[in-house]
Amino acid sequence: MGPDCTGMGRIKPDPASLAVGALLTVLVALGQISTSIYIPSLPSLVEAFDTDPGRVNLTLSVFLAGFAVAQLIYGPLSDRFGRRPVLLAGIALYFAASVASALAGSIEALIAGRFVQALGACSGPVLGRAIIRDVYGSDRSARVMAYIGVAFAVSPAVTPIIGGYLQVWFGWQANFIFLALLAASVYGAVWAFLEETNPPNAETSRLVSLGGTFAVFFSAPVFIGYAGAVAFVFAGMMVYTALAPFVFIEGFGLAPDAFGLLFIFITLGFLAGTLTAGRLTIRLGVERMVLAGIFLALMGGGAMVSLALAGLNAPVFVIAPMAVFLAGMGIVLPNAMAGAMAPFPKAAGAASALMGFTQMAVAAGASLIAGRLPHQTQLPMAVLIFGLSLLALVLFIPLVWRNRSVKLHP
Repeated sequence: MGPDCTGMGRIKPDPASLAVGALLTVLVALGQISTSIYIPSLPSLVEAFDTDPGRVNLTLSVFLAGFAVAQLIYGPLSDRFGRRPVLLAGIALYFAASVASALAGSIEALIAGRFVQALGACSGPVLGRAIIRDVYGSDRSARVMAYIGVAFAVSPAVTPIIGGYLQVWFGWQANFIFLALLAASVYGAVWAFLEETNPPNAETSRLVSLGGTFAVFFSAPVFIGYAGAVAFVFAGMMVYTALAPFVFIEGFGLAPDAFGLLFIFITLGFLAGTLTAGRLTIRLGVERMVLAGIFLALMGGGAMVSLALAGLNAPVFVIAPMAVFLAGMGIVLPNAMAGAMAPFPKAAGAASALMGFTQMAVAAGASLIAGRLPHQTQLPMAVLIFGLSLLALVLFIPLVWRNRSVKLHP
């Protein structure tokens, strides 16, 4: 069957096209790639700018904050002006910010560049998911997102390795040059292969009504419980992202490229969690899966704390419990996201945007706290990761688990 046409005469992407599928995968993973690739360079930035780890970690915190804010903007803009022009504008902004970050002469300039980079990067996952929904419809889009999810789970293992070698071979600027080249390639691919999937609609503008819609979500305990589970467990991963480079490279004496290779092992934990979620959710239900995932994350964080208190300071005693934590996160994220949006089928887009905002805002706050902690050993990092997992449980039990028989109606 040939490609479909819109009322505007533009041709939609062919659902069978591998090129479009690969492009959408990169778009959805753009924010994750932007974060994980430069992580092995964080300790080097302290020396390069003659600053402290707290200031360097602001480059991560402001990225997450910018990403959080932009999630609330791109959806309404693309509904009003169309997916393609808004996506091209976002990628162009991302390219310019990546170049500015590579040329930054001070830590303040790099922090500013990372904030703007986040505003551009967010266009990829937000509009990539929207385009998948436009092209494949409600039935096939779930299957497509499952395939993309596997690639999304693998990318954290690959990009830190690339970033580690770029740091060793060329220095920290090479990571941002790599991202600029990626942006240029994605821009060209969007221009060449991706036609408009949602024609501009002058009647559509949800910016004014979003505030009232969000108030409805925050009045629903189940939504708060699920969104809190997603936010606090994900924040634990961002704490690891912020502190692990200093613990491993400065504390344990690993080279940046060796540290990047270690991401393979913790990513296997996340992949195991996502695959488990896919196999068991229908049988056990969303609530049980989220609760099991939170307990698994707690076990990983608790084991890391216990091993640190026992004086076992070596990479394996951080990597192994972190893999367990990420297995829990791999179970929590897809199930809690589905659980939060299920009561609001007519406002799933707004629910997704608000949940994404909450997830990134909490992660930004957690990484900001992490940047102020000692990083000579893994204990402070482990305590914060465990504490965030505990907060997820404290929210989930009373707001979701005890109300699991209550059904909300849109």
